[in-house]
Amino acid sequence: MKTTFYALAACLGLGTFSVQAQDLRMASSDNGNSALKGKQCATMDVLQAQLAADPALAQRMSTIENQTRQFEASPAAHRIGATVVIPVVVHVVYNTAAQNISDAQVQSQIDVLNEDFRNLNADRTKVPAAFAGLAADANVQFVLAKRTPTGAATNGIDRVQTRTSSWSSNDAVKNAKRGGANAWDATNYLNLWACNLGQGLLGYAQFPGGSASTDGVVILYSAFGSKAKAPGVYSSPYDLGRTATHEVGHWLNLRHIWGDASCGNDLVSDTPTQQTSNYGCPAYPHVTCSNQGDMSMNYMDYVDDACMYMFSTGQSTRMNALFAAGGARAGLLTSLGGTAPRATLASLGSASEVAMYPNPASNVLNLTLPQNIGASVWNVTVYDLRGYEMKQASYNGQGQVNVSQLPQGLYQMTISNGEKTVRQQFQKN
Repeated sequence: MKTTFYALAACLGLGTFSVQAQDLRMASSDNGNSALKGKQCATMDVLQAQLAADPALAQRMSTIENQTRQFEASPAAHRIGATVVIPVVVHVVYNTAAQNISDAQVQSQIDVLNEDFRNLNADRTKVPAAFAGLAADANVQFVLAKRTPTGAATNGIDRVQTRTSSWSSNDAVKNAKRGGANAWDATNYLNLWACNLGQGLLGYAQFPGGSASTDGVVILYSAFGSKAKAPGVYSSPYDLGRTATHEVGHWLNLRHIWGDASCGNDLVSDTPTQQTSNYGCPAYPHVTCSNQGDMSMNYMDYVDDACMYMFSTGQSTRMNALFAAGGARAGLLTSLGGTAPRATLASLGSASEVAMYPNPASNVLNLTLPQNIGASVWNVTVYDLRGYEMKQASYNGQGQVNVSQLPQGLYQMTISNGEKTVRQQFQKN
């Protein structure tokens, strides 16, 4: 939809600018519009409540929009070169055994997010020819957290048993005192809650700018993950993990593709204006608002999981703005949540820690290795945060690693003597 300049107050009135993006895709078998019309104002109700509780929220959101527009005007000048890796903690809040979804079901959701946000999903080939050139890689990747905010090792899954049988969109599930699970530090993690949402809801998200204590995404446990990737408890037709893709899109500052108004504005220039949300699996083209066909297969519409399979280039740019200098989620670029806590090496029965300096480094990293084992014995390998080996870095066998050819960013180094291994993280300037 054609992006236009707007005042924050006007957008609040039109419903295109909301703090909580409450997903009204229904968990029941009734996907008709009639089942949804009574709930269309819930997003604005939540927004008004948050604005009343936090008078500074409107200004924070306006600042984020201004920064986004500046980024969109010259994205190449501001873009982060390396893929953004986001540590994720999944709070599984359960009342019954069925709600306590398995590790495999959780991991399947992470896998779906990575496929969808990197434009690697197999069904991307179904994008109509009219939009094929717009399907985009958002340059964002997700990993389950490997360390907690206090530095302890974790598998990224936080399980909390509760007496609460179902939850609403009032954020109680994000509060341990109310039977839920507290958010981890929002500057370092994406918080996902998998729980039993009531009122027919599949999920909801908080846009950038809201309170850190409630930042993140809530998903119905049976819409979390993909039945195509792991056995588990699923609700058809929302059983391929696309509810989380949709909601994380909101968390990354995307609006519903119809702009939450008749022929509304989603603040993205390359998505066609459309009259309202689509449901089920509509055939293309479905023409509304004098367009050439709705982009109903976009993740920010309301179609079934099997019928959504793309973000647009404009949406990718809008998401990337959050990670540029001054972006609302730029703190995630330096998060250590996705790397395991630093290990120590045992050498001849005594504990010896491997250190590196300077860190950050521009050209050479010096390693302090156990004195009783020669430097040439150690194998040193550098990886990016996705786990890919960076062959541009080289170890000279004398305690020095040449990192001058690495792009700027965070990296992980593995140091091993064949029996013991230590992993350390460093930053290349």
